[in-house]
Amino acid sequence: MFFMEAKRIAIVIIGAILNAIGLNFFLIGANVYASGFTGISQILATVFSDYLGIDIASTGIILFILNIPVAIVGWLMVGRGFTIYSFLSVIATSFFLEVLPIVNLSNDILLNAVFGGVIAGIGVGITLKWGASTGGSDIIAMVLSRMKDKPIGSYLMAINGMIIVIAGILNEPENALYTLVGLYVTTRVIDGIHTRHEKVTAMIVTKKTEELQKAIHDTMIRGITILPVKGAYTKEDKYMLYLVITRYELYDLERIIHEVDENAFTNVIQTAGVYGFFRRND
Repeated sequence: MFFMEAKRIAIVIIGAILNAIGLNFFLIGANVYASGFTGISQILATVFSDYLGIDIASTGIILFILNIPVAIVGWLMVGRGFTIYSFLSVIATSFFLEVLPIVNLSNDILLNAVFGGVIAGIGVGITLKWGASTGGSDIIAMVLSRMKDKPIGSYLMAINGMIIVIAGILNEPENALYTLVGLYVTTRVIDGIHTRHEKVTAMIVTKKTEELQKAIHDTMIRGITILPVKGAYTKEDKYMLYLVITRYELYDLERIIHEVDENAFTNVIQTAGVYGFFRRND
């Protein structure tokens, strides 16, 4: 347990370092914007420094401030474990954005967009793979998806589309195009490491029904259907817990099952769509 959590924290911090490197060494100096709240933080930092002449906050500090209310919403509506590690990622990213210098390794804006997108994508990808996120828009999109029953990706596309437009307004129009290139590269890298924004269905056959149900509800806000089942070979009476989760929460679910019932049989399949209630209402 301790080793797994320590490894998870280490992965989140490494992801934050890579994300900060992609920003400070490539994207920020070239005025190419990242996705989500990181890109919004870049935009606000540009507006304050270049247009208002106020150097009151850097990208890292703005990113941290923007994520405070988001963390509260995530804690209440998404899940405590996921939110804690996501906010840890935000803290670490903000810290390394402040510690690492902003340098221009290349004067070619396209190279900056591509390499910055690749490095940031690796950082985000490994963070997602280990059950966290980079906070901000991911949590907001998850909350809106549950309220409106629309795919998470559509909300993220809307946020990133706004970032692309503003990038062209604040800088040269071609900056919007290079921002689009950087976002595309980042998305492709993330998809290669971790398929994000998809729902999966978990079917868990166990003898420890109540313990497992309680452990899942203590960690994530999810509805669970419990069905009686019988083993074909042993003829033992058991129960199957049937629930739909996002891939963000798959790591936490695997950990819970391992801790509560190592002998549980679990089948996880991709879910094309969900209709009706997707979360547990208290």
